[in-house]
Amino acid sequence: MFGRDKPTKTAKPPVVPPASQIETTIGPNTYFRGDIQSDGGVRIDGVFEGTIDITGNLIVGEGAKIVADIKANNISISGAIKGDISGNRVEILETGRVWGDLTINSLLLNEGAYLRGQTMMHGDIEPPLIEPPKRKSEPPGSATIVDVEPKKGGKGKKQ
Repeated sequence: MFGRDKPTKTAKPPVVPPASQIETTIGPNTYFRGDIQSDGGVRIDGVFEGTIDITGNLIVGEGAKIVADIKANNISISGAIKGDISGNRVEILETGRVWGDLTINSLLLNEGAYLRGQTMMHGDIEPPLIEPPKRKSEPPGSATIVDVEPKKGGKGKKQ
């Protein structure tokens, strides 16, 4: 009772910091021009121009203004970005605005978010094959050929 039964110590696994841990912050009153390369997470609340190439996560604060091409793991956008974005998962929140192309695995757009650009998703997923509906009035195996060249009357001619 009073220290007689001491618990046995077990080896604890080493603590590994999560990949989403923020290591670098650019504050709201900061203007930064250049390139960022990091293995950790980055948060930007100020103004940034250049390139961002990180293996961690990127958080873009509501007051942030970024003109950069961005490559990161997961990207959460509450501010404004002009530039192409490549990442695993991109979330554009209500106040987020993006002008640029996205190359991603997953995209979340909250109501009120703005995105102007093309979106390319990774993966080779084939679109489903869709057959045109069959007409009931045609016998099986028959087809209607439509001439699409305009004639004197301006309409195609059925043969």
